[in-house]
Amino acid sequence: MTIAGRLHYYHRIFSAYLTPGESHLSFWHETPLENPRASADKLGQYYMCFPQKAQYSAYLDADGIPLLNYRGRIGPQYNPIAISQWGLGNYNLFRSEIAMEDRNHLYTQKFLAASDWLCSNLKQNSNGVWVWNHNFDWEYRDTLKAPWYSGLAQGQAISLLVRAHAETGDSKYIEASDLAFESFLKSVDEGGVIFLDEQNRPWIEEYIVRPPTHILNGFIWALWGVRDCYLATKRQDAQNLFEQCVQTLRDNLQRYDLGFWSLYEQSGTILPMVASPFYHQLHIVQLRIMHRLTGDEVFAEYADRWQRYTLSWPNRLRALCYKSLFKLCHY
Repeated sequence: MTIAGRLHYYHRIFSAYLTPGESHLSFWHETPLENPRASADKLGQYYMCFPQKAQYSAYLDADGIPLLNYRGRIGPQYNPIAISQWGLGNYNLFRSEIAMEDRNHLYTQKFLAASDWLCSNLKQNSNGVWVWNHNFDWEYRDTLKAPWYSGLAQGQAISLLVRAHAETGDSKYIEASDLAFESFLKSVDEGGVIFLDEQNRPWIEEYIVRPPTHILNGFIWALWGVRDCYLATKRQDAQNLFEQCVQTLRDNLQRYDLGFWSLYEQSGTILPMVASPFYHQLHIVQLRIMHRLTGDEVFAEYADRWQRYTLSWPNRLRALCYKSLFKLCHY
């Protein structure tokens, strides 16, 4: 990241935290909650609850679609990941047994509005692959220049679209999902979202950068979209990819374990990028869900271990110090 980019990054973060009113951070930092009503073997309610995201109303366009306020030069923007999560949260409420009839209709409108937006905004990238773009620059390790796409957006949008198709039978939702799934069959060099490592193991990349950073939460969330594609369509290539990525995750979890906290990503920097308390808790919830989906005890073991880390105040302090140093030295 350039000096100018780093200054802009800190200005954006401090503005989001210190300026009154809602920003993009208020959307993302909802307490991670596993959904006990979600099925492990068939489409139904989504695996996480997203109740606060479902009720998001800070910035909406004329059609009621949420925008996130990134402040500064970026301002309010559509984010396909946020729109997908907003839709999935409303889908969960729609499918909830406690939903009242009039509110149920509102939830239906919202999750279908999100699904319709995704259908309308699926575009081909420069390699001809169908993706959901972010149409604003984003400061990461390298500046992501608009339009940029994400494996996380691809996976979560698929999770919503296959549910919209299951509820309505409207073919446009499954057709958009099928187009988007092709990004999981192509490498990042081909315009897709898959990186193959030295052992030929597939990784789903949240941010398309070189070398890749293997963001843990984005990999897992996107992987659920691959599974949902299989549950909806019985595509064998989706099932195969899911199993291969599960093996990738199983083989590499130890690389995300610092012995006192979890890592956000494999940054490849001198200092590791430690997860914030929010993302550490998200990792724990995601691993518990992975245990439910696969039955593999290794995911439960790491979830329990990382949960124990949070009970130690020296661990929490150490993680905060590592995180702060990383931000000062890297990005």
